[in-house]
Amino acid sequence: MKNLLISLIVSAGLMSVAHAGDAEAGKAKSATCAACHGADGNSLAPTFPKIAGQGERYLVKQMLDIRDGRRSVPEMVPFVSGLSDEDIADISAYFAAQAPSAGGAKEELVALGQRVYRGGIEERGIPACIACHGPNGNGIEPAMFPRLAGQHATYTVTQLNKFSMNERQNDGDTRLMRDIAYRMHATEIEAVASYIEGLR
Repeated sequence: MKNLLISLIVSAGLMSVAHAGDAEAGKAKSATCAACHGADGNSLAPTFPKIAGQGERYLVKQMLDIRDGRRSVPEMVPFVSGLSDEDIADISAYFAAQAPSAGGAKEELVALGQRVYRGGIEERGIPACIACHGPNGNGIEPAMFPRLAGQHATYTVTQLNKFSMNERQNDGDTRLMRDIAYRMHATEIEAVASYIEGLR
């Protein structure tokens, strides 16, 4: 019998997830995800995120947050509302095990995007993205900081704007992403999102 443990500890608005998903079982359960995210998690549509190679714990958290109403993604609700915790763990394990595809940055945005990603904007208290997402955008799985490398710029811009406008709130009581995005200008968001798409 498969050994699976999902524990959710909600403390100070932050969620910690410990689990052991089954990637093989997740492959079969992920069929409905393919229409938006691609069969291997490499979405071709820039409005839908690439989830291949994403941290397993991060994927679990996002699906649970959407299913349980902590993150508003109306188009996802019909697909996750009927999933059990085990289903979510298995699907997350499957997509985490897939190889992510590369993207490309717009040449004219690289300089500004690189400056924001690697150095932040000190005068506005914006930390470097590298601190949480790593030098190559691979994220920090134990802390559930997501992989960003190769992510569609369009999707990243949308998420940063949602954080900025307080429409996405599942960054915990620290409000880390909301505070950072709120201080960023539109040109900086566009540039850093493009730079992120070019990371690999």
